[in-house]
Amino acid sequence: MRKVSGIAGVLLLLAAMMGAQTLPATATNSSDAEAAIRAELNAQLLAWNRGDLRGYMQGYWQSPELTFFAGDQASAGWEAAYQRYRAAYVGKGRGMGKLEFGKLQVEVLSPDAAFVRGSWQLTMKDGSKRRGLFTVVLKRFDEGWRIIHDHSS
Repeated sequence: MRKVSGIAGVLLLLAAMMGAQTLPATATNSSDAEAAIRAELNAQLLAWNRGDLRGYMQGYWQSPELTFFAGDQASAGWEAAYQRYRAAYVGKGRGMGKLEFGKLQVEVLSPDAAFVRGSWQLTMKDGSKRRGLFTVVLKRFDEGWRIIHDHSS
């Protein structure tokens, strides 16, 4: 019996040592994920500010399972989100304005999941401003990080 508990102790010690060795790799992967997510959000920002709605929408998961909450409205699907933005910001007499993000907090939850909290401000051509807060949930796919849920107010 004593021999078994001694082996178990050695195995526990080895497992703890191996776990400690993986911490820096996890931190690096988390940092890499955060950098990739921030780059994706910046690409969306740049696309919006050049009037490229389709480019902006590349940051979203192109799936009918995408969810989008804004104000008291909920919609499902990439196409519904695209049409909502298109109706509000693209067309005769409308402009997309200049979008800015602020106070971004990226939380990497796992190698394939993260959420971001922040604020947004949209300055229209006439100088009027719209602003609010958002939380997005992202998932890592083969093509990169994509928003799978957006809650903006």
